[in-house]
Amino acid sequence: MPRAKYDMIYRDLKEKIEAEQYLYQEMLPSEHLLIAQYGCSRNTVRRALAELAAEGYVQSMQGKGVRNIYQPVDQNAYTVGGIESFKEATERNRRSSVTKVLQFTELTADERIEKRAGFARGAKVLYIQRLRIIDGKPLILDHNYFLRELMPDLTPEIAEGSVYEYLEGEVGMDIVTSKRTLTVEHVTQVDEKYIDMNGYNCMAVITSQTFNDEGVQFEYTQSRHHPDYFRFQDVAVRKKNGMSELSVNIF
Repeated sequence: MPRAKYDMIYRDLKEKIEAEQYLYQEMLPSEHLLIAQYGCSRNTVRRALAELAAEGYVQSMQGKGVRNIYQPVDQNAYTVGGIESFKEATERNRRSSVTKVLQFTELTADERIEKRAGFARGAKVLYIQRLRIIDGKPLILDHNYFLRELMPDLTPEIAEGSVYEYLEGEVGMDIVTSKRTLTVEHVTQVDEKYIDMNGYNCMAVITSQTFNDEGVQFEYTQSRHHPDYFRFQDVAVRKKNGMSELSVNIF
């Protein structure tokens, strides 16, 4: 099945849902109507709907159709389950954004970096500190470590755009898996230097290790978010045995 076709249908339906052309809890057109509308096969339509369901936009009901379960929110919503670049997230949230590269330094991984980020001691890594500005407000401070050997031509100019766009488009990398931890942490002096905390003394922090299709870790990122402007969302599906697909550690 051509990816371009189902991806086009997925994106078109997603835009219509986000624009509330299909209202919350409303049924989407039937498979038969979608097939006629897009001039494609049943499998192509089902693949597009499966993508939307995986992201929490719709829910399929056997024998009944597909219902819109997406609700727009005022805050920017960043997904936890999917792998999404900052550029993709802000476009999805219909926000304007600017990225400023504050540091761009090549390092040799030492014991501290090995323990913290997971890169082998002696590996060449790029440390990039980036400030994310959304609708004119500095709201996110990213600390990125990238494995240098997999992206020899990465520059500050590319980092101000989209590193993932560069990796997938120019390098040809398949980005497959990301392991993430969500925490709430005290603000640091660096946080306060670049972000107006408005009296808050904590940040919402997502720490991630990301791997390519060969299972090689190419990125470690700590993304520090102003708590007043963001929410994080995921989609969990309950299995028949009562276990959820979303793994939760209880301490």
